[in-house]
Amino acid sequence: MRFTFPLVQGTLIKRYKRFLADVRMDSGEIMTVHCPNTGTMLSCSAPDSRVCLSRSDNPQRKYPYTLEMVKDNSTWVGVNTARTNKLVVEALEKGQITEFPDIDTIKTEVKTSAHTRLDLQVNQGDSATFIEVKSCSLAIDGCAMFPDAVTTRGAKHLHELVRLTVEGRRACIFFLVQRMDAEKFSPATHIDALYGEALHLAAAEGVMVLVYQAEVSPQGIDLVRPLPFSLL
Repeated sequence: MRFTFPLVQGTLIKRYKRFLADVRMDSGEIMTVHCPNTGTMLSCSAPDSRVCLSRSDNPQRKYPYTLEMVKDNSTWVGVNTARTNKLVVEALEKGQITEFPDIDTIKTEVKTSAHTRLDLQVNQGDSATFIEVKSCSLAIDGCAMFPDAVTTRGAKHLHELVRLTVEGRRACIFFLVQRMDAEKFSPATHIDALYGEALHLAAAEGVMVLVYQAEVSPQGIDLVRPLPFSLL
């Protein structure tokens, strides 16, 4: 994904109220911006971090700027989770995710039960795979991790993927690591032990687990490689 507009850079003052952040623009002006990330943003929300923002042309928006990425040490980290599914769809369409060749169609926001929607349904001939996508911004000592906060909703999605697999359907949990300083992936059991247990169970029941890494820069975000992982 290439940005078709230049991102604006600044310095993070603080993130607060979950969806807001104050940023000092390079001009010296202080702006409140929208932060589209429901997690804690551990390791990528320290004050004085460099940030990149996009600006909306929608005059109805209260906060025209959106936080797109934060620099952690020397690494840009993608934090706009609203882009995650689009990045994966684009990579699927380009054939960058080799586990899904010869795709016919891709559906988004697929209802699989009365109270559950999953992110994607990939159709290949007579076969369909249901995919739940998670954005991973946390990394500790070279290991990307998810989640960065307790997520009962995330565990619910894993249980739904297991249900589909037990019924004989194909299901996949897809972790998109949006930073280049990680060499592997593992569930953050020290943050949410129940999610780690649910992920281990899902894999044991036949749910496909995929982890791909994306290169993040002010010019764009692109999937570059699969990452090895351990679920223990």
